Amino acid sequence: MAASPEPGRPIPDFTLPGGVLVGDAADGVFERRDFTLSERRGRPLVLAFYPGDDTSVCTKQLCSYSSGLDVFTDAGAEVWAISPQGVDSHEAFARKHGLRMPLLADTDRAVARSFGIAAPGIGLRRAVFVVAGDGTLHWKHVGLFGATFQSKETLAGQLATLGH
Repeated sequence: MAASPEPGRPIPDFTLPGGVLVGDAADGVFERRDFTLSERRGRPLVLAFYPGDDTSVCTKQLCSYSSGLDVFTDAGAEVWAISPQGVDSHEAFARKHGLRMPLLADTDRAVARSFGIAAPGIGLRRAVFVVAGDGTLHWKHVGLFGATFQSKETLAGQLATLGH
């Protein structure tokens, strides 16, 4: 398994399939497309890795980030949530909870492995990486057990130190 990237080091580029809910949760469109890290250069990005769609802690985490998206957009950042489930599962999860950030499918866990957070049994460790606009890692938190998550306020504080 690869080691987790260290602050100040470049984040390896990746492309994952995913989608984002646009409009009403029931009637809105789930826009499916590929998401490529290098296409986000120039602006900060929060990568939130989570073990599973529609699980208790993951739901609380992503609902918190989704309801507070203005905290991230005010900092010039976007949030991408990444888990091993497929895009169909992500669509159902987004619709059920009205999630407004892109949900990406790392079904073979290749990206999780490249970030050093793949874990036997659970698929991946809950982790958050704040990527600076130049593509380097600014800050990270990798959970040991995944029972808690980093708050949007903590992440906003990290983004604030980047400026924009």
